[in-house]
Amino acid sequence: MATTRRYFLKSSGIALASLAAAPSFLVRTALAQTGPGGGNDHPIIIAVFQRGAADGMSVVAPFGDEHYYSARPQIAIPEPKSGAAERAIDLDGFFGLHPALDSLKPIYDEGHLAIVHAVGSPSNTRSHFDAQHYMESGAPGSKSLSDGWLNRYMQTNPGGGTTPFRSVAISSNLPRSLTGSAPSTAMTRLEDFGLRGGPAPTELEEAFADLYKETFEAVKMLRNANPQQYVPAKGIHYPNSAYGRALLEVAQLIKANVGLEVAFTDIAGWDTHANQGSSRGQLANRLKDFGDGLAALYRDLGDRMRQVVILTMTEFGRAIRQNGSGGTDHGHASCLFVAGGAVKGGKVYGRWPGLAPEQLFEGRDLALTTDFRDVFAEILVKHMRARDVSKVFPQYKPAASLDIL
Repeated sequence: MATTRRYFLKSSGIALASLAAAPSFLVRTALAQTGPGGGNDHPIIIAVFQRGAADGMSVVAPFGDEHYYSARPQIAIPEPKSGAAERAIDLDGFFGLHPALDSLKPIYDEGHLAIVHAVGSPSNTRSHFDAQHYMESGAPGSKSLSDGWLNRYMQTNPGGGTTPFRSVAISSNLPRSLTGSAPSTAMTRLEDFGLRGGPAPTELEEAFADLYKETFEAVKMLRNANPQQYVPAKGIHYPNSAYGRALLEVAQLIKANVGLEVAFTDIAGWDTHANQGSSRGQLANRLKDFGDGLAALYRDLGDRMRQVVILTMTEFGRAIRQNGSGGTDHGHASCLFVAGGAVKGGKVYGRWPGLAPEQLFEGRDLALTTDFRDVFAEILVKHMRARDVSKVFPQYKPAASLDIL
C-alpha cells in the first residue's frame, strides 16, 4: 500500500527508529487522518483513467459527419442504419455509441450518463507520459506541479472527520492525481488493508490505537463488511478482470460507509497502433470490459448514485485517419463520460469541430473544443462543493459551464 512517510514524519514528530519497528498498517493509518467520517450523504467522485489514449472516434462515433467513413475505411464503426449485425448505437442522430458499450445505453436513456466529445488537454503533446502528467496534475503544458488535481482539491477542502479512506486508489501505486500533502491510500485489494497477525501489540501499537481510535474503528467496519465475501446487488456482475474487481471494491467501500470521498482506478490497453478493429477486435474487447464495469458499478450502487459522480478520462485521442497497420496513431481530442444521479445525461456535450481537412488539428487530429478542466472543475464545484478551483487548477480560466450537473 502506498503512503507518504515524509508527510507523516513531518506532521507527527515520531522518530524514524520507532516507525521502523511499527507494523506497516500502523504507519499507513497514521498517515491518513483527514476527510469526512463515515456516513452516506457526502459527495463522492470516482475517477477512471483510460491509459494509453482511447480513440474517441470509435468510442462515440460521429457517424453523421460525412468525412468519418472516408478517413477510416476499415475501422469506422458502421452507422446505426447500416444493417450490420454490430453497428453504432444511435444516441442523437449524429453520434453513436460503440456496440461493445451497449450496457451503458440504458443509463444514457435514463438521463444519468453524459458524454463530452472533442474534449482534452490544450497541450499539443503526443507523449503518453507528458500528457498523463498534465491531466493528472491539472496543469496542461507544465511539469512544475508534483501534486495532483484531486489531492489539491482535498488540500483546499479538508472535510470534517478522520478516516483513512477519504481518498483511495485501487492500484498498486498511488497515481499522480492523488499525490500530494493530503493523505491518500493505494491498495490492490481491500483485504490487504489491516493487520496481518503476528506478536501481541507493542506499546507503540497500543498508543497508536488510542490516538487513532476512529481509524481503527473504520478498519473494523471494513473488516465487518468482509471484503472477500462481498456480494453485489442482485443480478449485478462485474467483469472478471483487474479493472472489474477494482470497481467492485470501490462499490464496497462506498457501501461500507467508511468516509470515502475520492476514488481512483485505471484501465490500460488503449494504445491501438495496430489491429484496432471496428465493431469487433482489440478495441471492442477493451471497451466491453470498460463499459460493463461502469454499468455494473452504477447499478450496484443503486440509490447511492445520488451522491456519486463517475468521471472517465484519457490523456489524448487518436488520429482521424487509420494507419497502414489497421490502427490509429496518437492524436489530440477524445471523449469522456460523466455518470451520476445528479448528472444531466442523455446528451452529448461540447461543440463538434468537424472532420473536414481544414477543420482538423494540425491537419490530422480531432480539434479540441472543450478543455478537460471545464468538466473537472464543474464537477468539483457543483458536486464536490469545492471552495476555490483556482487553487486546484492554477492558471486556469474557466469557460462557460457545460451545465452537466
